[in-house]
Amino acid sequence: MEFNVKKLVKDAGAALSRVVQLTEETLGTSEKTELDAHFEHLTERANTTKMWTEKILRNMEAMLTPNPGNRIEDFFYEKMDKKRPNRLSNLEYVGIDMIEAGNEFGPGIPYGSALIKVGQCQQKLGQIERDFIGTAANCYIQPLRKFLDGEMKTITKELQILETKRLDLDACKNRVRKARSMLGQQSESGISPEVLLDQAERELRVAQSEFDRQAEITKLLLEGVSSSQAGHLRCLHEFVEAQARHYAQCHATMQELQRELDGLTSGTYHSTNQQNVNEQINNEQEKARVICDYNARDPTELNLTQDEVINICHIPGDEDYVVGIRGREKGKVPKVYLEIIAIY
Repeated sequence: MEFNVKKLVKDAGAALSRVVQLTEETLGTSEKTELDAHFEHLTERANTTKMWTEKILRNMEAMLTPNPGNRIEDFFYEKMDKKRPNRLSNLEYVGIDMIEAGNEFGPGIPYGSALIKVGQCQQKLGQIERDFIGTAANCYIQPLRKFLDGEMKTITKELQILETKRLDLDACKNRVRKARSMLGQQSESGISPEVLLDQAERELRVAQSEFDRQAEITKLLLEGVSSSQAGHLRCLHEFVEAQARHYAQCHATMQELQRELDGLTSGTYHSTNQQNVNEQINNEQEKARVICDYNARDPTELNLTQDEVINICHIPGDEDYVVGIRGREKGKVPKVYLEIIAIY
């Protein structure tokens, strides 16, 4: 118990000495030991890395999980070391509603069938999105968080210890200066100024040694930030690759959906309009010259070559398209690509 009391008194005295030293430095009445320019550069780089890593991490988490409530929920599950619930994405919820609506309207009608196909596509996109979020979390978010919670916390702690050692060192330097100024004078404590100076110099040597040792430890940690940035660069490449795969999968899925919907549209077009078109073809026809090439966008349209002449007939109620006829080939073509040259 006696040892603990002494230690407590000693620690309290050291803390008070640091407060006094810091106050005197703030007021400009005491000198401050400055670290070399290289060390200051390393410290500034580490602080900048920490600041931007925190910002990037926050924005990445917000991008991958836009709902703040879900982010909070995920945080608590992570802290409790529990698996978070399997949460559906907004795309999947939309897909479920579309499929249910399509079945309600009837999968045998064009709109009902289209709703089911689009809904299934949304569910697939939602799964692709969930896979991407998981991959991005593993390859980029987790390494950034590990860096902040591990290496940067250690660096911050060691910098705080270094600052404490620096305050102790400067307090010892002040005591040495004070003891030297009292040489040749009568000490109030009854201890000779020479003894006080010798004691202060011993304390200074110890403080200098501890400061130098802590500065070297902290410097090594700060230099390690370069290696961490190199690791973050590799993680960034992995994230970009995952994002490229994600968008490629989404693009392929949407192209497949467009082809399926075009098939539905083509069937609907032919079943509902073929009779009207045939009647129109059998009636009055016109000849038209093609102004410039045109590539058909789907099976219901006709490819055109510049300067060729084709037969056309108008589609009732359609002001933008006509039916082009080339031998046995028929299909819709935009009016703006044609110049009417004869009616017969």
